[in-house]
Amino acid sequence: MNYLRAFIPWLVFAGVSSAGWQWGAIAGLVASVVLLIADRAAGLAVDHRLLEYGTIVFFAALTALAFARPDSDLKTYGSALSMGWLALIAWASIAVRRPFTMGIARRMAPPEVWETPLFRRINVVLTAAWALSFTLCAIAQAVASAYAVNVIFSILVQVAGFVLPARFTASYPERARARFMAQAGARADIQGGLAS
Repeated sequence: MNYLRAFIPWLVFAGVSSAGWQWGAIAGLVASVVLLIADRAAGLAVDHRLLEYGTIVFFAALTALAFARPDSDLKTYGSALSMGWLALIAWASIAVRRPFTMGIARRMAPPEVWETPLFRRINVVLTAAWALSFTLCAIAQAVASAYAVNVIFSILVQVAGFVLPARFTASYPERARARFMAQAGARADIQGGLAS
């Protein structure tokens, strides 16, 4: 549920855009600001919030464009733009060594693990999975928009773009922890053998 919460503004945008891209953009902006205010009220730190701030920037710019130029050809590419922006946020968060999933994972993990190499590694891998998914979806959505492919295809791509990395996110951390524990046990056995 914590990962879904981070994408609520994007889901709101997708849902409300059927009434007009201006209304989808402003609804996404309002949802993103409300969620950030709620996080701040809950005492969550502002660091590791690249996704949240990036979301606000995107929807503020899209709202301004959508109301200034409601007939812009860019409205046809709304899904591709949003997935492309999410991909940019995800890749940038890895580049600046603050994977966007860390902000979400910190809600669930105890503070004593936040600075461990394993926690960081898991979040780099998770963020990379989301980034790859967003990138592929943005490309597919751009092609679908350019060639006026059936809207069902666009919906399926959008759903897959969230469901596949969400499933990976649900299973990967436990596998990574188990692998780490197995490797740590093997190292302890080797060190024990060398000491005797």
